[in-house]
Amino acid sequence: IRESGSSVRGRARISKVGNRKLRNLLFLCSFNACKHNKACKEVYERIVNKGKSKKLALIAVANKLLKQSFAIAKSGRPYDETYVSILPR
Repeated sequence: IRESGSSVRGRARISKVGNRKLRNLLFLCSFNACKHNKACKEVYERIVNKGKSKKLALIAVANKLLKQSFAIAKSGRPYDETYVSILPR
């Protein structure tokens, strides 16, 4: 968020940090994930229902896809749609 004092006001922007092709690929994959991935569909609908833009919701879905893929790669287990993480207290 760009809020440095009272003179600088603007909308938050999407960061352009990182690999451009990978960002673009994740964004394009988020369209398909909104239709077929249950968790991504819930995230998308929740954000849009809050009144946020659809593009912002797609970026959030792309972020969710990235987190899911890292979790799958790290654990070595196949994707399970019904998996629920149980964190120790």
